[in-house]
Amino acid sequence: MSHRKEILTAAGTLACAIGIGFVMQSGDAANSRYGSDATAIAVSPANAPVLLQGEAMLEVEGITLTSAGVQGVSELPVFDDPVKTVAAPSSRLPAPDVPERAPSPDCQVSATADVAEAAMVDLVLSAPCLPNERVTVHHSGMMFTETTSANGKMTAKVPALDKDAVFVMAFSNGDGAVAQASVDTLALFNRVVLQWKGDSGFQIHAREFGAGYGDKGHVWSGADGKADSIINGETGFLTQHGDMSAPDPLLAEVYSFPIAANTSFGTVELSVEAEVTPGNCGQEIEAQSLELRSDSIRTQDLILSVPDCDAIGNFLVLNNLLQDLKVAGN
Repeated sequence: MSHRKEILTAAGTLACAIGIGFVMQSGDAANSRYGSDATAIAVSPANAPVLLQGEAMLEVEGITLTSAGVQGVSELPVFDDPVKTVAAPSSRLPAPDVPERAPSPDCQVSATADVAEAAMVDLVLSAPCLPNERVTVHHSGMMFTETTSANGKMTAKVPALDKDAVFVMAFSNGDGAVAQASVDTLALFNRVVLQWKGDSGFQIHAREFGAGYGDKGHVWSGADGKADSIINGETGFLTQHGDMSAPDPLLAEVYSFPIAANTSFGTVELSVEAEVTPGNCGQEIEAQSLELRSDSIRTQDLILSVPDCDAIGNFLVLNNLLQDLKVAGN
């Protein structure tokens, strides 16, 4: 069946009420990114509550943790002791099925955070009494779900969003831990976070310095990243966070661009796309963006109505949810 090539602007709902570019592309177009014809489908606005309201931030004694506001990020204290133990509220989401196990003689929950390359942080959580358990990681407004191993361990490499980075890891039974790291290299990077819940089909796409879809400078989850280019600061890179196998997981993608090391001049075009899948067709889907620029974080909440299931394989393309990066070469 042939399709007419046309693009139709449609509307989405943003909690902060900004204008947004929005198009619908066909599944055929997605295959070559999309070199074939596209059929336009209008998407109606949705009126729904903001993202992730069932996953409240934790109240941790001695730390102020809030979702990052539009005007900036609250300063977080530096701890003398990098490991703290905290209590968390019960999760509203169903816990994974876990076989009964005998209690471990060592039930202490602890966590460490070590600074890695590219302003990343290596998290290690140890919870011997909580094997195969859902745990939610919180950091400066970013949230994602992980699952401990059979030994109660969890490791994750997370992009820092604050120089004095605090990471809260919370279990649904009220146990948890906090780890802190000082990330001096954070000022060398701009970062954009997109986060959502469940099978919403969201993706970040960065097209660096005029790159088209599928070109070398097109950075997204389906692209092959080259480690040497990333290390040398020649390109941005994308990381994915969250355990897709967990029930109703919180998931996130983070695009990082090395503003200090890069010598190119121009624009990095940023867009958000959502594939229409059997898991989201005919539903309202929600996402939140966090944009780290010059030591401040700007957040936006997005709510969309996905077309019915006869549109499976198509993509919703949001061109103006994320602000493009203007890069002046060094």
